[in-house]
Amino acid sequence: MGTLPEDWSQWRADVDLDRYDERWKQLAAAGENPHGEVDLVMTFAPRSVLDGGCGTGRVGIELARRGVTVLGVDADADMIAAARAKAPELEWVCADLADLDHPDRFDVVVLAGNVVPYASRRAEMVAACARHLAPSGVLVTGFQLQAGWPTLADYDGWCAGLALEARYATWDRSPYAGGDYAVSVHRAG
Repeated sequence: MGTLPEDWSQWRADVDLDRYDERWKQLAAAGENPHGEVDLVMTFAPRSVLDGGCGTGRVGIELARRGVTVLGVDADADMIAAARAKAPELEWVCADLADLDHPDRFDVVVLAGNVVPYASRRAEMVAACARHLAPSGVLVTGFQLQAGWPTLADYDGWCAGLALEARYATWDRSPYAGGDYAVSVHRAG
């Protein structure tokens, strides 16, 4: 497994996993939708999804609740343990996505949150995710755009062999017209 980058290590040192999960529950209790990523993924009517950088399983668990077969992968063992504790019936793998070699191919690979900037081997990770797409499958990725992190041009370059189908400013598909966050949809040929 690859080494987690310094940005991730600093973020992770400051985060209590129970409080992290509580944030999503509070959003739901306040009447807000904590599942925008899942809503977008479901527009592709997937039967199977690879939830890359799955963290504590929020996205993958909701996808499974909606009838999708899910594989959750994260390089952080504590995150995988938390996901497994919440949904032991799902498949959770602790691995660096850049090294993933799973036999299944997926209708959608989703990288929700800042999976791309936090990856230690970004280009290799994106290539591995693309290899896990079924024919005509989609890679859906959202991440912040900030100094020192990948640009959209960097990311699009790593998506070699995939076609950019859409780019949004948010998971609710607001049009992207610049800004500090982007959700990209690339499709396999």
